[in-house]
Amino acid sequence: MEINCIRDKADESQIRRCRERLKELNDSFFELSQGLELASNNVRLKILFLLYEESRLCVCDLSDVLGMNISAVSQHLRKLKDRDLIILSKAGKIIFYSLTPKYEQMLKPFFKLLEENKIFNLV
Repeated sequence: MEINCIRDKADESQIRRCRERLKELNDSFFELSQGLELASNNVRLKILFLLYEESRLCVCDLSDVLGMNISAVSQHLRKLKDRDLIILSKAGKIIFYSLTPKYEQMLKPFFKLLEENKIFNLV
């Protein structure tokens, strides 16, 4: 691929190295961007955080904690499930939701920052 940098003495090896690194991580960028896109919604981020902290919750639990009706919470859960951020398991008639292991690991650093109240200290 051609290098278009107009800077004198462009570091072509750096450009190639960066391109290769992005290529190596392409699938991870896709997964992270998908997760962050959904987590950019305040309610869904809270749901993901609660599932991270509690391991599993049912829609009724989430409805009570968030102060929202079950239908609204279910819509958010469906979006998260459709993009494979969460999984469900049944215990009798009750359906419990949990983070997928992949997204639990991926979101862990963000939730650690939240837990430690460090997000506001970064500014």
